Amino acid sequence: MTKKYDGRNLRLGRILARNSAYTRYYVTYSSGSLTISGIMNVPRTPGRHPALVLNHGYIDPAVYTNGRGLMREQDYLARRGYVVLHTDYRGHAQSTDDPRSDLNLRLGYTEDAINAVLALRTSPVVDPNRIGMLGRSMGGGVTYNALVAQPGLIKAAVVFAPVSSDAADNFNRWQRNDRPIASSILRAYGEPARNPAFWRNVSAINFFDRVTEPVLIHHGESDSTCPIAWSREAVAALKAADKDATLYTYPGEEHAFGPAWPTSMARTVTFLEQHGL
Repeated sequence: MTKKYDGRNLRLGRILARNSAYTRYYVTYSSGSLTISGIMNVPRTPGRHPALVLNHGYIDPAVYTNGRGLMREQDYLARRGYVVLHTDYRGHAQSTDDPRSDLNLRLGYTEDAINAVLALRTSPVVDPNRIGMLGRSMGGGVTYNALVAQPGLIKAAVVFAPVSSDAADNFNRWQRNDRPIASSILRAYGEPARNPAFWRNVSAINFFDRVTEPVLIHHGESDSTCPIAWSREAVAALKAADKDATLYTYPGEEHAFGPAWPTSMARTVTFLEQHGL
């Protein structure tokens, strides 16, 4: 929340693909002292467009490649007139490495998402007042963090099957059993039960009163990766803080979304359009 963000130097590189609806570019931008890679889909219609920063879920950085993740969403949204900037995050693809990323609870990914919005504002193909954010799984957590760290940064946010908005939940589910990483995290910050102040202060749910943007959450009821209870807790906390929050649940849908994906995306575009995007 106290950091100064200066996302800049958005550079369109080589053309990766082109179709009748949009052109797909390799891009880089600056996030603090780091260079972050990504892809950007630019609609072929003239003028400035609304834009979305896409925050992908966890993919092992050792196997991650440029623009990987949210491929369906990248195409779907660009075909509906949005400039789509899918960030690779630090330490992924051609982005600058950050050896402290795991120790810092991957909060650097949130910095990269915030700086992506600021970088997009400088693009001649983007309406700087019409930028939103969409995150999936871990990227949903990145999106929550961006909302509380920089209220007013974007117009609206959508998250799919998000991780918990409580950092201790995520640590316990995924990192606690990863011995080298867990040991370094616990050495630095202590157990959640023994140092509750730290863990509270890195959990978005405790700062939902700062959120100024409408939030739409999609979650499958059969999700075995990210329990749907986490989204129910998040939307309840947002509403308790008198925020504009909507949760759609999908019976039988698992983490990746299958049959209900088209419905969820149609609802996403309707939501974005209702909020000026």
